[in-house]
Amino acid sequence: MTEINSLGAQTALSPQVAKAAMTGELLRLLQAQPGLLPPGESAEAEVVSLRQVGPDFQLLLRLTQANGNQSQVLANASQPLAPGSQIIVSQPDSNRLAVMVQLGNAGTIATLTQLDTRQVPVGTLLQGKVLTSQALPPVPGETTSFRSLVSLLNSSQAGATLVIDSPRRLPLGSLLSAVVQGDQSLRFVPLSGRQDQLAVTQHLSTQQAQQASLPGLLNVLQRIASTPDAGVELRASAERLLASLPDARQLGDAKNLAQALNDSGTFLEAKLLGGQAASVAPDLKAQLIRLVAQALPNQPGHPPLAPAPSLAGTPLAHALPGLARSALGMLGQVSPRPLPSAFPLPSRLLQKLESEGDLQQLLRLAAAAISRLQSHSLSSLQQSGTLDNGNQQTTWQSEIPVRHGQEFIPLQVKLQREETPQQQADREREQHDPLQALWRIELAFDLSPLGPLQVQAQLAQGRLSGQLWAQQEHTARLIDSQLGSLRERLLARGLDVGDLECHPGTPPQGPRTRLEQRWVDENA
Repeated sequence: MTEINSLGAQTALSPQVAKAAMTGELLRLLQAQPGLLPPGESAEAEVVSLRQVGPDFQLLLRLTQANGNQSQVLANASQPLAPGSQIIVSQPDSNRLAVMVQLGNAGTIATLTQLDTRQVPVGTLLQGKVLTSQALPPVPGETTSFRSLVSLLNSSQAGATLVIDSPRRLPLGSLLSAVVQGDQSLRFVPLSGRQDQLAVTQHLSTQQAQQASLPGLLNVLQRIASTPDAGVELRASAERLLASLPDARQLGDAKNLAQALNDSGTFLEAKLLGGQAASVAPDLKAQLIRLVAQALPNQPGHPPLAPAPSLAGTPLAHALPGLARSALGMLGQVSPRPLPSAFPLPSRLLQKLESEGDLQQLLRLAAAAISRLQSHSLSSLQQSGTLDNGNQQTTWQSEIPVRHGQEFIPLQVKLQREETPQQQADREREQHDPLQALWRIELAFDLSPLGPLQVQAQLAQGRLSGQLWAQQEHTARLIDSQLGSLRERLLARGLDVGDLECHPGTPPQGPRTRLEQRWVDENA
């Protein structure tokens, strides 16, 4: 825990300027400037920037004289002045400026010695840059403390400077992340947590560049399942994977939908880490990895692998990284990188290469499918964490291949839960009502003859609302004509329904704006 120092509100002089005023402390100009200020006159000076250089503090000052003339100068001081501070200075000689007084109306803006938790509630993640760090005078019987000025980079307090006391010296120029614990205390987020987020983003970009849509692989598996010449184990794996995919009608049942999400590959790693390896047999990602393990040894020039990893024990957890790397190494193709966290994940088809056999094509498509499922998993991690308002957001993003006649329709799903710190604490104590949290869901699919569709829905305080986009105008008109019937069916199920809207085209992209009215399937 790091304390924000408990100095009184700075309504007049800050301690540094008060000291300068009492002792006649002078600012040393980096370059002599004779005649900068006429003798006997003073000027207002605003601290534009602050930089610590060894024991001294380098200030960039903007001077404004009584006649309106402005100039900028660099000066060294023995004490820091936060950016935004305004002072009155005079020039006793060509090399120095004398600090006379700090303007009281700017002190509380420039430097914060405590936080207003109405503007930055408890739980808010603050980010800042360390401007200065000084050891405080030692106190007998206590450990050495350090006082730092930290410029805030986010939240409604962006641009303000925090005065922070900490038990360790904060590296100059370093970027910090800290969670608000109270009006005078912060908890720093470990560097490893930010490095993990950076690693997730880097891996996400890699996986998205290697991914390809699932229908291409599923079409090849259908051919293998109906070809007697295919190996017995490979054909059995293909049949088993295809049989595990849900039918569109099955997703009308809530339990079947939950099972399809559970087996979509998003939760494979969590199951393995949680000791639930026996439950991963129907998992789509696990089946793809097993398929690669069976097909790879049959590749010309590839050394035999150990027996296919067991889906009922821990060997899969150890074999998964190596198998995935072997499979992904066969792609050899890099597409333009999509925007990280973009939803839905764009479709991408891999064309069969010349002189490429069926087995080589299967491995390439399976590797690309694993990358696609990994992209959804990494997007879930990237979009989970503490928001600027202090709420906790958890994201589950996935893709379910749905059987529709003889075709497979990929259904992309993104589910988000946003909780206040109190709601999160209640959930951990198992004293919560799930409907008290804010829930969002997004769906994306391309269903013939309706064309591409996207759904965005929100459930807030038990009230359901949403919007839907259809790329084909006649589909948008058709859906819009049925919204009244949809509302009646939702009301009949006991739901409180807000606005339902349908638009032609696609949802707006760019900086995300959370929609207030959204739509969700009545059976989900």
